[in-house]
Amino acid sequence: ILVCGGMGGIMEAACKGASSQGGLTVGILPGNNRQQANPHVQVPIVTDLGEARNVIVIKSAQAVIAIGGKYGTLSEIAHALRAGIPVIGLNTWSLSKNGKTDNSIIPAQNAAEAVREALSLTTK
Repeated sequence: ILVCGGMGGIMEAACKGASSQGGLTVGILPGNNRQQANPHVQVPIVTDLGEARNVIVIKSAQAVIAIGGKYGTLSEIAHALRAGIPVIGLNTWSLSKNGKTDNSIIPAQNAAEAVREALSLTTK
């Protein structure tokens, strides 16, 4: 099961990949219109919460894959790490704490590696 923000860009690419492999795709949408969902979302969930829906996305996850991203992705990374949910990163944010590198994000070199790592962490 893939849970994501359900919109375009990387979220759409992730949904397309997951559904092409027989996965179920769930989109937690920021608005109140199911039509906001990308065409590969099988279960659109409207929230009318804006970016606050990021918490719902993360709390629904057993592992998080962060790809690139802006501040919304950074907030999802923070919520996941705070909740003890593993984060796999692909060309995403790097973290530091008290001036020292924080290696909490598990690096991946490509999308396939990120998915394999996430799946291995969810079966433990």
